[in-house]
Amino acid sequence: MSGPTEGRANPPGPIALVVDDEPQMTIIIEFALQTQGFTVLTAHDGATALHLLRSRPIDLVVLDVLMPTMDGLTLCQRIRARSEVPIMLLTALAQHDDVIAGLEHGADDYVTKPFHPREVALRAQALVRRRRGAGSAIRVGRLTIDTATQTVVLGQRRLDLPYTEFKLLAHLANRRGTPQSWQELLRDVWGSTDLIGGRDIVKSTIYRLRARLTEAPGGAGYVRTLRGVGYLMPDLSQEPDDPSR
Repeated sequence: MSGPTEGRANPPGPIALVVDDEPQMTIIIEFALQTQGFTVLTAHDGATALHLLRSRPIDLVVLDVLMPTMDGLTLCQRIRARSEVPIMLLTALAQHDDVIAGLEHGADDYVTKPFHPREVALRAQALVRRRRGAGSAIRVGRLTIDTATQTVVLGQRRLDLPYTEFKLLAHLANRRGTPQSWQELLRDVWGSTDLIGGRDIVKSTIYRLRARLTEAPGGAGYVRTLRGVGYLMPDLSQEPDDPSR
């Protein structure tokens, strides 16, 4: 397994992950992205790519469709199951069906080979701008959820949440004041209606999320359990600015 390499671009530019089993192609794309201000990480297989996605903040994934062991479409699907990071596919002109499948599995854009490296870099820039522009801060009481950077701040304290807990918190915040059943949360957050042990999965994730929130001063009360109904984030714009009451 080839290890990941870091590019030479200086932060705080966006971070791109290039996944391709051909080292020469990886070098070409890496250089093109660096000229547009990206910091570039590379991986030559799906397992390394998933490890990097778990351990580093990534703003963009550039992903080759044809790879051994774990092909690009499978990797695209696995990335999308845990992250909303923009994904650009690299595909041969004859692989039209793969492009359609990739877009159905959550890819945001594609470039066909042969391509001009600058085209990849400019498309990458556009995807990151679009993603950052689409995000907005959700404010509930003293809680701020930034969907563009996937950060959460409660009062003056930043909370580091795993992706699923972040997605669950943002979902409840977007629907504050409206109870959500565990079935609705399973469908909207996990993307499934028949996940084995789904009720327990939702319950345990709510428990962990609530525990992280209550570690911060004033964090109690943002996620409430309504017995027999589901879960609720109160609309604190209609209440005193003290969710711990």
